[in-house]
Amino acid sequence: MPVGVFLSAGLDSATIVGLAAETRGGDLDTMTLAFEEFAGTPRDEAPLAERLAADLSTRHVTRRVRGVEFRAELDDLFATMDQPTIDGVNTYFVAGEASALGLKVALSGLGGDEMFGGYDTFRQVPALVHALGWLPGLKTIGTGLRTVSAPFMSRFAPPKTAGILEFGTRYGDAYLLRRGLFMPWELPELLGAEMARAGWQALDPLVRLEGCHAPIAGGARKVAALEASWYLKNQLLRGADWAGMAHSLKIRVPFVDAVLFRALAPAMGRPGAPDKLAMAATPSHPLPEEILSRGKTGFDVPIRDWLGGGGDGERGLRGWARRVYAAFA
Repeated sequence: MPVGVFLSAGLDSATIVGLAAETRGGDLDTMTLAFEEFAGTPRDEAPLAERLAADLSTRHVTRRVRGVEFRAELDDLFATMDQPTIDGVNTYFVAGEASALGLKVALSGLGGDEMFGGYDTFRQVPALVHALGWLPGLKTIGTGLRTVSAPFMSRFAPPKTAGILEFGTRYGDAYLLRRGLFMPWELPELLGAEMARAGWQALDPLVRLEGCHAPIAGGARKVAALEASWYLKNQLLRGADWAGMAHSLKIRVPFVDAVLFRALAPAMGRPGAPDKLAMAATPSHPLPEEILSRGKTGFDVPIRDWLGGGGDGERGLRGWARRVYAAFA
């Protein structure tokens, strides 16, 4: 069966391609998603991914998406994702390209950051808790200060700034502070007071976040449990699932593997644990130095450009949102 691999300029997908090329030889398809708005800028991952594909002799395709094209797919995107999410749009387009090539299976580098501590949360969250968690009563004091300061502080600082003292003393709270799109005190304005209160009580996220890591010792290991149980499971893997199935494509994630996890678990979060560079050293054909030395970046999607029209004026994403809002107002 023909197998494809989603290839960016990051270590995770590059490692998967390097290992897959060892077993498939030249019989391997690779696909890169790029955006016209990023062409010729450091945010364009396509040139480096194309060089790696040529180096490994894969059959490579770069899929470039424009704002106008994104707008044309919006209805299908929202119908397919079923519930709101900020993830999966990139996978939706690259999965469509894989399907157009006749592939039924594609490999993804999802899970590499969770298994090998690649996110800055592995350092930021323990550092915040270590700095603030020893102060008795700080969470209560922080709640009072946030209540008073949030309306004024939001004018000149990110909204989360007001909650650093309140949410900086426990791992679950600090993880929400780092990963949450909106903080609890912002939800009433976004959803309405009654819905926000009912949803918060039903989900009880702070208790669930604390329970997730409570049996685990060690800051980085606690973060690993939070990342795998929340961000990876509830967002990244779910996004890959709906985006792949939209194009009848099975997306396989070699890093999210029980055998690999059991092998890594004793060392995870401890001094000397295998990191992303150790992971990237596993292919027999060394990865290019440009990829090995490239700093950690997220996969950027030019949503800000598309909100402004994406080259399509009032027919762009902002205009579409206005029309949807007017239809339900």
